Amino acid sequence: MRITVAIDGPAGAGKSTIAKLVAKEFDLIYINTGSMYRAITLLALTKNIEPFEVEKLQKLLDDTDMYFKKDRLILNGEDVNDELTLPTISNNVSNYAAIKEVRDKLVFLQQKMAQKFNVIMDGRDIGTVVLKDSNFKFYLNATADERAKRRYDELIEKGIEVDYRELLETIIKRDYIDSNREINPLTKAADAIEIDSTNMNIEEVVEFIVKHIKNNINYRM
Repeated sequence: MRITVAIDGPAGAGKSTIAKLVAKEFDLIYINTGSMYRAITLLALTKNIEPFEVEKLQKLLDDTDMYFKKDRLILNGEDVNDELTLPTISNNVSNYAAIKEVRDKLVFLQQKMAQKFNVIMDGRDIGTVVLKDSNFKFYLNATADERAKRRYDELIEKGIEVDYRELLETIIKRDYIDSNREINPLTKAADAIEIDSTNMNIEEVVEFIVKHIKNNINYRM
């Protein structure tokens, strides 16, 4: 029986960092689905393709190859991981992620990965769409202020100058778009465990998830 772990939640909730650590604990393949949508956004912006140009997006998807290598996303043969967190990508990714054809293609790829390996995935619709039958589902949340602060600290550490208020506005806007889009909106799966990480550090969240999985792994499998 394969192990699949789904972690959903809004932007800046710490999903990727936590998922990587949980993956190491259980020797799981970590699939950052958000990076996949960001990669498509990067390509579309580079080629000046707007979200409403669906036919062009479909061709772009058909001609795109992406995979993960040691937690880093390789897009058409190039490591683009460092580009995916730039503000211009964050400001636009929800618009492309809302396109049905984009979601259908990436969900298909994500489900194929889960059929082959023991995986942990994080994103917006993992527990509700991609891994509906996942052994373990978590919904990671935090206040918008806290999430903006975390993203601000992350970008400043990378030497990228950003305005905190603009980051906060972007996160609030993304929350609205992600939660209200027609196709696979961000929502907590009915059987997911919600974790409010506003006042928790990374280690505390990881400890909670690891403990829950260890205590229930035989039952779930």
